[in-house]
Order: sequence, then structure tokens, then C-alpha cells
Amino acid sequence: MDMEEMKSEFLEALEAPLQPDALKAAAARCASSANASDKADRLAIAATLAHVAFLAQDRIAETYDALAAGWTSTPVDAAPIDPFDRPAEPSPDGLWDAYWEVVEDGKAGKLDALSITARTAELGKFMTPQTLDRIAEYASRFEGVDEAAAGPMPELITLETLAACPQGSLGRQFHDLIIDNKFDLEVLDRDAIGLADLPQPLAYLNTRMLQAHDLWHITGGYETTALHEIAISAFQMAQFGHNYSAQFLSITAVLGADAPGPGYSVLMDTITSAWVHGRQSPALILIPWEDIWHQPVETIRDKYGLNRYESPHPPALIERGQAITQKLEVVKGFFQRLGHGLSRAFLGKTA
Repeated sequence: MDMEEMKSEFLEALEAPLQPDALKAAAARCASSANASDKADRLAIAATLAHVAFLAQDRIAETYDALAAGWTSTPVDAAPIDPFDRPAEPSPDGLWDAYWEVVEDGKAGKLDALSITARTAELGKFMTPQTLDRIAEYASRFEGVDEAAAGPMPELITLETLAACPQGSLGRQFHDLIIDNKFDLEVLDRDAIGLADLPQPLAYLNTRMLQAHDLWHITGGYETTALHEIAISAFQMAQFGHNYSAQFLSITAVLGADAPGPGYSVLMDTITSAWVHGRQSPALILIPWEDIWHQPVETIRDKYGLNRYESPHPPALIERGQAITQKLEVVKGFFQRLGHGLSRAFLGKTA
């Protein structure tokens, strides 16, 4: 299937997103298939995830609950988070063309982890005030969100504070993660991107997540690999309907829709397992991180009843695959040069 045909089928599926029972059935069919022959189901699933990410955000929980139940053959053991009784938002002009440009660049291998984050975030310009209000209203249905947002906005964290924490503590682990990986403490400048202008509880949630994303990595048991960035996106979404994560995962689902071999299974295993982990974990948005820097991670997990994420696949699977591909390209190039040289030799020419 070429990209134009794929786009056409995706846009058609967007007009009729799968309802929970149909989504569950499609996921079950895909889970039982070891090949990419059922691309119609895969695209329908991806289009449904895109629909709820951009047009009907209050359907995120019921949609991913159905996806996980169908894929794993096990209902999600968590209280349902009901959607609103209202129609989806209309598609903003230009949204799906911009969305598909991201997909095309991803398919062409033009996006790394940083650029796909930025490109997905750029799609936020299509969010209308009505859409933002819908996302904010929906976020309030998640445990702990309104309680957390009722407090003061989080103050900036400093590396000096973290460096003063004892060895083996959460604060020191956080400090070392930032330093060793050359990360920024808050990823983006909260004032520059106008987080305070968002309606509550989104202003608080987005500000806190700039700080707490890597804390959730550490305490939740998510490594800083490509596969686990996908996983923690599902975890964040399950915790409070994180809309950027929903948008990112919908793009990931489209990119994986025609993945060869076990790639699609790895993707869906990861998304659904982390979604279930997030749905069955306590509300991390309520944890006062600044008060527990000095404590070991295991102590914090025990205190709040947080289980470590059990990854169904090796966390560095994608990086390992990329390394193998690069090695194969080197070997392939060597044999091509060798063959070229031998051909010239047999033809009586110098290599």
C-alpha cells in the first residue's frame, strides 16, 4: 500500500471511528495475526486513536480500555472513566494534512525522537478554545487532578537541590539522569510556551509534567529508551488523559500500521501494557516530589503503592535493532565493494 492509498483509507476511517466493541474486536483480530495482512483493521485502530486524540478527547479512556481488552483478551481492572454525552469536535482546517506530513516524514526516516516530539507538539496550533476546554473538563475526571491543581503552581527545581540529596535517593537519581543524558530539568520553558494561559487543570498538569516526566520514568520503572518513551506516553495518558501523549501515540499507531514481522505486536504490547499499568497505579500527580527527594525509590514505591512497569519486551529493543541495521549496512557495503572489485579484476581491470 503506497502512502496516498494509506492516507485515503486513514481519512475514510476517521469519518467512522470504531466504537468500543468494534475496536475490541479489531484489536483481538490483529493480536491473533502474526503478519501485516490485516492492514484495514490496523488503520481503523490508528484512525480511531487519532480521532479521540484530536476531536473527542473524552473518549480516550474508553477507547484505550477497549484496545487493551481486545489486544490482551483481559478487561482492564480499573473503574471506567465515562465520556461526555456530546458529539466530537469538527476537524480544524488543515489538521489532517499537517498530521499526515508528520506520518510521511516518519515513514521516510526523517524524524528522530526530538523532532517527532516537536512536530507533534506543533499540531497543538489546531486546538481551538472549545477543544482545550473539553480536554480540561475531561482531565478533571481522573483521580487526584483537581486536588493537585487546587494547590500552588510548582516552583522551579534546581540541580543544586538534587545534588544535595544522598546517594541512592530519588533526588540523586534524578540529578544523575539529567546530568548523564544532558537533559533539561523542565524540558521546555514554561513561560515561553505560555502554560499559565491554559485553562485549569491543564495549566497545572502541563507545568508539573515538564518537571515530573523523568521522575515518573524513575519511579514507574520506565527506562529512557525509544520503546519506553512510547510506553510512558501511554502511562501518562492513563493517569490523567495527557493529550499530547494521545496525539503522539496515534501517530505511532499509523507508523506501525504496516510494520513488517513482529513490529506491530511489539508496539501494541507496549502501548496496552503501559496503559493498564497507568490505569492500575495510584495518582502520581498527587505525589509531593519536593518532600521526598531524600528517600530511596523503593521506599517511595512502597509508600504510594506503585508497582514497577513490567516491560513485555527488552527496553532497548529499538536501539538494538537500529544498531543491527547499521552493522548490516556496513557489511552489505563491504560485500558490494568487494564484488565490484572482483568484477573489475575478472574483467582484467584494476579495482
